[in-house]
Amino acid sequence: ERGEDPINNLILRSLLPPSHIYISYVHIVPLIDESRKSIENTEEGVIKKQRRRMVSREQKRGSLKEKFQLLRSITNSHAENETSIIMDASKYIQKLKQKVERFNEDTTAEQSSSEPTDPTTPMVTVETLEKGFMINVFSGKNQPGMLVSVLEAFEDIGLNVLEARVSCTDSFSLHATGVENEDGESMDAEAVKQAVTDAIRSWGESNDPQS
Repeated sequence: ERGEDPINNLILRSLLPPSHIYISYVHIVPLIDESRKSIENTEEGVIKKQRRRMVSREQKRGSLKEKFQLLRSITNSHAENETSIIMDASKYIQKLKQKVERFNEDTTAEQSSSEPTDPTTPMVTVETLEKGFMINVFSGKNQPGMLVSVLEAFEDIGLNVLEARVSCTDSFSLHATGVENEDGESMDAEAVKQAVTDAIRSWGESNDPQS
């Protein structure tokens, strides 16, 4: 048998890749695949995030647009751009504040005018009922003769008293229900109140020790 030809062996070895190169290639290929997948996953994640951001921005823009349209409707604004809508809303708020201030001033003035400066000054209220009137008279101090003057006022205007409750302790209060005479003139609650108030005022002037 012929021995191995050293020249052929050398040629074969030169044609085959070295074993360490082959082993390195086997280990490197999976690493390359994993790196490629990692890059692809990263790119896909970035794209998804960008899409979510775009959707979120569109939703915010849509919501903001709806709010501006609502603000435009509430303030009766005819503006087309957002800056003008905000300016119109600011003017609208200022007008509302002025209305509230005027309302508070008017309410305070009415309360001041309706409250008697003297607690002994009688207060008269008249309420219209289905048939007749309910008359309330109150004074912080009981003053003799006031009841008589009120009853005389009822008689003068043709009001028949159906029911009356009177308290004459430390203060004076009268709660009465009355109806008009059938042959009397028609009247309203304001006329009844004015008649009772005038009668009390006349009685007070006639009984004023300084007069």
